[in-house]
Amino acid sequence: MPVPKRRLSRARTHARRSQWKAAEVTLVKTIENGKTVYSMPHRAKLVTDSAGNALFLEYKGRKVADA
Repeated sequence: MPVPKRRLSRARTHARRSQWKAAEVTLVKTIENGKTVYSMPHRAKLVTDSAGNALFLEYKGRKVADA
C-alpha cells in the first residue's frame, strides 16, 4: 500500500475534500388524478384507495408487491 512521502497541509486536504458534493435528486413529474406528483425515477408507486389506505405497489402500470 502506498504511503505519502510528506504530510499534506490542512488547506490542501480541505481543498481536495471540498470537491466532493452530493448530487441533486432527480425527480419525475407525473399527473395523477389531476394532481401533479413528483417521484424518483424507477421506483414503485404506492396505490391508495379513495380513503387513503395503501393497496399495493405499482410500477409501469403493473402490480409488483402488496402494501
